[in-house]
Amino acid sequence: MDLEKPMKRRRGQELEDAILAAAWAQLVDGGYNAFTIDAVAERAGTSRSVIYRRWPDRDDLLEAAIATGLNQGREVTPPDTGSLRGDMIEVLRRSNRLRGSIAPLMSVLMGAYYADSGRTFGDVRERALGPRGGGPIDTILERAVARGEADAAKLTSRVRSVAVDLFRHEMLITAAPLPDEVIDEIVDDVFLPLVRPDRQ
Repeated sequence: MDLEKPMKRRRGQELEDAILAAAWAQLVDGGYNAFTIDAVAERAGTSRSVIYRRWPDRDDLLEAAIATGLNQGREVTPPDTGSLRGDMIEVLRRSNRLRGSIAPLMSVLMGAYYADSGRTFGDVRERALGPRGGGPIDTILERAVARGEADAAKLTSRVRSVAVDLFRHEMLITAAPLPDEVIDEIVDDVFLPLVRPDRQ
């Protein structure tokens, strides 16, 4: 007689990862209105009380789920094409490939989420990706300064983030992946003129 193997009891990080994966899948499949603690618990094969011990309410779980989704497949190693232009275009195209498919979801989600909670995309973004600064862009810019392609004195916090900010804005407004030519325009027409050294 065949006996079913007992289900492995998940604990700690394994359980938390399973809940967050289920929460992200529920958000993608069902949208904002179908994102409930009950639905996530059922999808994750756990109980409401287990979820509430980790996330006190729906909004906390939602933000954690978005952070999980935005970080899926995220490249932390910056590209090294040998030029500032090439590196910036490549880092934006990587993000485009990774997040383009969820752009429609994010556009609809953030409107409904803001209406319910008052929290903005900036709040969610900081939780998902951390505060501005650091990461691949800073590495790219440090190399560019060393090569003489960027002026360190011009690299304010706003200038450092402007290409990525424009990329995200365009994606949220259009609810679609960006064409390569739009990424090229962000880099060539806006970003590079801001960071290049002045010619003597």
